[in-house]
Formats: sequence, structure tokens, C-alpha cells
Amino acid sequence: MPADPFKLDHDRSPRARGVPDVAVFSAKSYDRQFLDAANREGICRLHYFEAALDAETVGLAAGREVACVFVNDLADAGILNSLAANGTRLLALRCTGFNNVDLAAARACGVRVVRVTTYSPYSVAEHTVALLMSLVRRIPRAWYRTRDGNFTLDGLLGFDLHGRTVAVIGTGRIGLAFARIMSGFGCTILGHDSHGNPAFEPLGGRYVGLDEALALADVVSLHCPLTPQTHHLVDARRLATCKPGLILLNTSRGALIDTAAVIDALKAQHLGGVAIDVYEQEADVFYRDWSSSIVADDMLERLLSFHNVIVTGHQAFFTREAMSTISRTTIDSIGQYVRGERLKDELDVG
Repeated sequence: MPADPFKLDHDRSPRARGVPDVAVFSAKSYDRQFLDAANREGICRLHYFEAALDAETVGLAAGREVACVFVNDLADAGILNSLAANGTRLLALRCTGFNNVDLAAARACGVRVVRVTTYSPYSVAEHTVALLMSLVRRIPRAWYRTRDGNFTLDGLLGFDLHGRTVAVIGTGRIGLAFARIMSGFGCTILGHDSHGNPAFEPLGGRYVGLDEALALADVVSLHCPLTPQTHHLVDARRLATCKPGLILLNTSRGALIDTAAVIDALKAQHLGGVAIDVYEQEADVFYRDWSSSIVADDMLERLLSFHNVIVTGHQAFFTREAMSTISRTTIDSIGQYVRGERLKDELDVG
């Protein structure tokens, strides 16, 4: 075991004059694999830490000019001030969302922030479709049965997606990719997006208000960012207006849905099923192995107890193509910073 309990393994990155040190938080073996490949020219020295960035671990970045973080790392004002005081000047996000970063605090303490603006929209869109199909055709239940030699069909009745109405909330790259797939299934596609996407309507999609989308849809899929305006976008009031039997999908950010309200709607048999790859309290649970212990999250355990709920652990992005692009974009941003070039994927912290 390494002397540092937070260290994933020993650093083997090439060392050169002027090459910045990078503290990589929430680093798993696959992060190292793809980041090392993207950094084969030695743009930076990568120091991997399995621990997430928080108030207790921020000291691991001391003396390192760059901190590299993922979706559940915390970069609030206190942590950003600590990073800046200890020499960090660039925060590189290995993700698109940035709701875990206090951008105003970053500006105040002089820390620049970059993110991955796009990787593989198909990875998340295809995972969303996989969740939907698994849910409506009862595939997990069927798999468990056949492994036990039970080939009966009782309780496995599904329904055709062809002809159903699917509401896509957020029609950026991922939402558009999902809409295109569902259009191929023969679904009626509704969209809701405060900005809109000129490529959406040519697919046969139609933009409507959020309440109308939720009221008309048989399937609702969330693909919008988490902001103060979209926090608990799907709450008890909106769930009450949905069709009985609605299928709710979320592969974007956990806090887009009010989990307690979803549980109540499941108990009332108002929701027909829920499939999520994200969870609003996931930072304390996801990316860890709890198989030999107890998950101390009563709400998540309650969700998992429903036969018509599928939960995956924030893996929708996790394909070779996406990981390669995420890692390459992250290293490219660090290279731009080193060379004093414009940071193409910099967030406006003003």
C-alpha cells in the first residue's frame, strides 16, 4: 500500500522544465489509462488521487498548478480559495456540467476554469435508450428468471414504443441524439428547451412548453443542465399533471428531479417506471463498491426497492470514444494554458 492512502499509484509521467504538476482527483484506473494516453507527449505531470476533492483533501493539490476534477468533486468558495492560496491557477473539469463549481469564487481568487464542452453525445443518448428498453420490456427481471431456469412470461408484459409520445427536455447534442433515435422508433417527439436547436424540428420534433410536454408524454427524458432554475424541475406538482403510467428517464443531473416526490408517485402507482443514471445525493454513494457493506442512504434504498425502477451509477458517458475525447480535451486545455494560448473550453467566470 502506498504511503499516501489517497494516492492511486506511483507517478510515471515524464518530467520536464516548465511542465506543470496536475492533481487529478476522483481518479480511477480507467481515468489513468485514458489520461496517460492523452498525455503521451508529456504536456504535464499527472498525480492521481482516488479521493474526491473536498475540504479534507484539498491539501493534496498544494504546489500543483492545475487541479483536475470530475462530476462529484466539490469546488466551492472555500476550496477554491485554498487551491489558489496553495498555487493552483487552473481547474480542469473532466466533464461538461459545472454545477459543482462556484464560478464567482473562481474569478475572485484568480483560478481559471475549463471543461469538456462535448465528448460523445451518442454515449449518453444510447445509454438512455438502453435504460428505456430495459424498463418497458422488463429485461432485468427476465434475465434473473432465465438464469434460474424460469422461462415463464407472467409479469413481463411490456408495450410498444412505436406511436408513443416522447418528451425530450433539453435538446442540446445529447437530447438531439436521443430524439433522433426515438424518431427512428416511430415515436412522436416533443421538445422543451429555453434556447431551442434548429436541428430538432427537421427530425419531426415539435417544441412545446414544459407543462404541456409533461402532460402529453408517455416517456419523459431529461437532458438539460442543472441550474438554480432547473433544480427539482420534475417535482410533485408537475408529476401530478403527468399521464398515469409515465416513464421518467434521467441521465443528466440527479437534482433535476425531486426524489422524494418521485417515490411518492411510484407508491401511488402514478408513475409507470423510472430509470436514472444520476441521483441527487450520488456524491456520497456512486463510484464506490458497497457490495460488502450497507448503503446509508434511505431514499436511494427506497428507490431500489421498486420493481419498476432501474438505477445505474452515472455510467452513461462511459464508452471508449467518450473517455478518449474527455481525456484528450482535458490535456489539450492544459497544453493551451501552458503555452499561454486562448483556452477554447474556458468557462466565463465573470
